[in-house]
Amino acid sequence: MAYWLLKTEPDNYSYFDLERDGSTVWDGVNNALALKHLRTMQLRDLALIYHTGKERQIMGVAEITSQPYPDPTLDDLKRVVVDVRPLQRVSQPVTLSQIKQIGKFAEFDLLRLPRLSVVPVPDIYWQYLMELTSSSTSI
Repeated sequence: MAYWLLKTEPDNYSYFDLERDGSTVWDGVNNALALKHLRTMQLRDLALIYHTGKERQIMGVAEITSQPYPDPTLDDLKRVVVDVRPLQRVSQPVTLSQIKQIGKFAEFDLLRLPRLSVVPVPDIYWQYLMELTSSSTSI
């Protein structure tokens, strides 16, 4: 199983919208590296849903429920999508500024490549982030 961070603008589609809908097609990705990451996703991988814009925080955990497939709304086989469903809202949202303050995250692509909308999350970072989302204490 792999772990991911999926960025979304909450004014367009938030984690709360995902909860309401029960599932969605994760689309709109057009950056080459982000698409490469989407293409490597597997069924049952887990993803943190991260609100961008003014919020800049992790809001929930979702599960990848399909293999990557071409975006059915586009005539471009390179543009892939995956289906996701919500698993749980985090107890304690984790902000970008909190993540930046923790030295353990210095090499995390969320910080190194801030414009990337699909970010792999190494196992150790996933564990740290899960600890942060379940309490208000720092690691």
